[in-house]
Amino acid sequence: MSISQRQTASGRPLRVAPAWVGSPSPAAGIESDNHLLPVREAVWIWSVRRYARLALWGLPVAAVLYGWLTLGVNSAPGPLAVRLLAGWLATVALIALAGLLAGSRTRRCALVGLLVTLAGSTTLVPLAALPADAVLESAPIVTGHVPALLAGAGAVTGAGLLLLGWAVFRSKLVNPADGILLMLAAVAIGSEPFVPLPIPTVGALLLLAAGMGLAWTGGRLLPKA
Repeated sequence: MSISQRQTASGRPLRVAPAWVGSPSPAAGIESDNHLLPVREAVWIWSVRRYARLALWGLPVAAVLYGWLTLGVNSAPGPLAVRLLAGWLATVALIALAGLLAGSRTRRCALVGLLVTLAGSTTLVPLAALPADAVLESAPIVTGHVPALLAGAGAVTGAGLLLLGWAVFRSKLVNPADGILLMLAAVAIGSEPFVPLPIPTVGALLLLAAGMGLAWTGGRLLPKA
């Protein structure tokens, strides 16, 4: 059952499967046309999915920026600006990834992973701008505690990426190898404060490979007609 015969206002054919948009299955003896979604709702869902597929390309770009930082190369905007840009792009891409997984069987795991990742990343943002010996009167931060808090926030971010990678691996919606790469990248990135320098760079390369695979596969994800 499909609504491939419907058209949008521009005259283009509309291909949306009811299973993707939440339309109930027709009961026995009832015409399937009675269960087709309104065209305006199908167009809205199609637009959201197209945005999510395009936003996935922010993940490999964020991986390149993060890998640039791990190499210790001095860039013109400064390491803080590059790190913030990489975090923003990764956040947009991960929200899009969780949105694409909303129709899979691992949607709950993807949602939890997204929330955990956002909790870790939003903690990293203010801490990244503080010097290592910062003392704040408005927060329980004393001298020497900033590196430990950064390590904890990085570990939380890595745990969230690990859950998202597991959701990708078990979703049967995209290539499961991308989920494995994302989980390996999560372990390498989350352990950045505790491991030697090459490991975070390897994590950035793994994240780049996973991001490229997810963006490519997600861009070709189309509901069955």
